[in-house]
Amino acid sequence: MALPVAEWRRSVARCWAALEPTLRERLEAAPLDEVLRLGCGLFRPEEAALQRLCGRALVGKEPAAARFYREEGNRRFGRCCYRDAARLYSQAAAFEPPHSPEVALCFANRSAALFHLGYFEVCLEDIARAESHGYPNRLLPKVLLRKAECLLRLGRLQDATDTLTAVENKMAVDGVMTNPIHLKLLKKLSQLKTEIHKGSCPEPAQEARGDIQRESEIWEENGSISGASSSLSLNFNTERGRHLVASQDILPGQNLLKEKAFVSVLCPGEGDSHLLQDSSETVWDTHVTNTDLYCHHCLKQLLASVPCSGCSYAKYCSQNCADVAWEQYHRTECPLGALLLVLGVFCHVALRTVLLAGFPEVSRLVEWSHGDNNKDLCSAEVGGKHPSKALDTRAGMKGIPGCNDNGQYQSSYQAVFNLLPHVEKHSPEHKFLCMLSVVAICKKLQETGLEAPVLNRESSTMGSEQKTCGKASDELSPQLMIMAEAMLRHVLQLQCNAQAITVMQELESGDGAVVNKKPVRLATAFFPVLSLLNHSCSPNISVSFDGTAATVRASQPIPSGQEIFHCYEMLCCSNKACALSVSRERLSRRLLDLQQQMEKALELLRDSKADEAIKMLLKCQMDARNFLSPEHLLMGELEDHLAQVYATLGKWQEAARHLERSIQLVEMHHGPSSVEMGHELFKLAQILFNGFAVSEALSTIQRAEEILSVHCGPQSTQIQELQEMKTCLLELPRSILQRT
Repeated sequence: MALPVAEWRRSVARCWAALEPTLRERLEAAPLDEVLRLGCGLFRPEEAALQRLCGRALVGKEPAAARFYREEGNRRFGRCCYRDAARLYSQAAAFEPPHSPEVALCFANRSAALFHLGYFEVCLEDIARAESHGYPNRLLPKVLLRKAECLLRLGRLQDATDTLTAVENKMAVDGVMTNPIHLKLLKKLSQLKTEIHKGSCPEPAQEARGDIQRESEIWEENGSISGASSSLSLNFNTERGRHLVASQDILPGQNLLKEKAFVSVLCPGEGDSHLLQDSSETVWDTHVTNTDLYCHHCLKQLLASVPCSGCSYAKYCSQNCADVAWEQYHRTECPLGALLLVLGVFCHVALRTVLLAGFPEVSRLVEWSHGDNNKDLCSAEVGGKHPSKALDTRAGMKGIPGCNDNGQYQSSYQAVFNLLPHVEKHSPEHKFLCMLSVVAICKKLQETGLEAPVLNRESSTMGSEQKTCGKASDELSPQLMIMAEAMLRHVLQLQCNAQAITVMQELESGDGAVVNKKPVRLATAFFPVLSLLNHSCSPNISVSFDGTAATVRASQPIPSGQEIFHCYEMLCCSNKACALSVSRERLSRRLLDLQQQMEKALELLRDSKADEAIKMLLKCQMDARNFLSPEHLLMGELEDHLAQVYATLGKWQEAARHLERSIQLVEMHHGPSSVEMGHELFKLAQILFNGFAVSEALSTIQRAEEILSVHCGPQSTQIQELQEMKTCLLELPRSILQRT
């Protein structure tokens, strides 16, 4: 959810409509600093509505929620659904206060689920967490026996022996044990001692591995553009602005850029309905979002999350990530959690950007932006004159905005700050919404005493300045006004410069005969170097992500001198000849309704009601034809879902027919060599393989291999699966191969 929740957008829209025409004109024409000064006085009447919305965003510690998730986890554990149980215990731990017996119990329960899944190292980490958070002394023998068994399975016999000795001593100190639970523990203890005496170490379960990327080329980094290949150069002209071009011939699959995001914020999920609870009743559910699946700092997939000690929202893959996040930004964001969820990811990214940059650097660049040099540079990029040498020297640039004193374009805050905000292209209403949202954040920082750490100062030195900007004046301190101006600039920049970090997420299907994956927006980020790429509907590169790092590869041959193009997702009608004019809000509403119906159909499929799912998807198809062109991507998604249902029923020919229609649209929108095309061909290969269409399967496997090896590397999981299918088909008897 990039923008604020719908209720806040409506509230701000009413405020804008009620303004005097002269004030609206002033706000439209004023520079960002003046807009913020005017906006501070306009925020007070809207503050109560915003506070009510924040009260519905549940981000604090909540024992009732913890109890619900722990009990639900126990039920899943009892049904041997260990992965679901581990996730639910993680959710329970997030809602429990730190260093309490309750959170220790969550970690201990999760360790049991992890043990059954074969994640013995992670299980040991959870056992250590349980002990450090005050796990009840009377329950320790059971957990220590699990620890010993983990150590045994990992081949650490001496550690296992020492742990069993500690268990024996503990049980001896506690006295004679005659109840059934204690007798069971003694039996388990005896079994483990026998295994250690024999020196037997059961084979550990293999932990899941992600795609393996092997670099098959020598990487020579560009001396002027951080993270870029030496085969690229940075150009600037009044028509294209800043852009990258090939300085030599480039081959398909060649790495062009490796950049870590300057800042990234995990997206909570699609839509905002799950973010705010109905004020009348709190309802807990087991709905899974990105926040439960990925680390909030490094975006690594979560197995056993470490919760924030102050809120229930932020979760991390390790204590190290939790500590780094706290030091860099979360110490400020944690008390603002509800407000940031209400105001959306763009505002959250803007705040985190200035926190990472630090006040001295933000202040320096905001002050620079008020000078004539910045106006000349911006006008040059949007079609004005080229900046003069004199102005370049004064601004610390070497002719191209964002470069440092040495003429290098780095993935730095200076590069982020110099991304164009396109202030003149935003509607007045949108700018007003962004401005009031930024003011709301800064007012909260000021009123809750968070201003001092934000400005990298001791609270004592801020006392007198904060007093001069009391609540009654509705003003921000001069320092916070600088931070607010930078944040507003970043929110406006994100409209054109935000990069979605995506992952291929496996979707649940009926029988698992066909692995169905789709790209899911995981986070929103600033990539200063990646942002240099201009948009084209026919890109010549593809972008893949590993955590917060982006890798750009050539998707086709790029001759020397050709510009490097990236395809950014845009919301627009796919039918260029369409003469029907509908409002963006109405179109978005109809699209949302259609997507909800499609999701219901997939729920029917997951409940083994394939026939009902087909009927609902065919109805969705008829509805979609009433307002979408045949070339719209959603039409292809419907064909894709129909293929999934028919594959579940084992109707392989019908499934292939629908998927081929989807592939036609994917090729039209993304190109014949795109990574999206590769993923669709991978699914088609699975369907043809299962349907015994040998010759068609072999040709599809070859096409999918050619594309995915370029985008994902030759050692990726999908390439390995394609090769296994090909080997299996080629080993069939010759008589079968001839018939097909």
